[in-house]
Amino acid sequence: MIRKKIKVAQDRQKNYHDQRSKPLEFQVGDHVFFRVSPITEVDRALKSRKLFPKFIVPFEVLSRVGPVAYHISLPPNLSNLHHVFHVSLLRKYIPDPSYVIEPDPVQVQENLS
Repeated sequence: MIRKKIKVAQDRQKNYHDQRSKPLEFQVGDHVFFRVSPITEVDRALKSRKLFPKFIVPFEVLSRVGPVAYHISLPPNLSNLHHVFHVSLLRKYIPDPSYVIEPDPVQVQENLS
């Protein structure tokens, strides 16, 4: 009797979760943001984790490793990290040209006096 009620509650919770979540899948060549967390050790040297972004620059997906892990290309400064990450640490990068900020042209004068 109790097991039956537990099973019913678990099924209800699973159904609720499945309706509101969508599985993340990436293709080889896609770009993804990488979640920075204390587990990944990227922010160990930072004094203020509060002000540091949660996701950092987009990286390219090199291959899929298993059903929920991806091999991504990391820059040399992050070479101490493992290159395979769970899908929960990644977020799809959608390029948007409106976010590109063009710098103002800089004019240098030779005579500074």
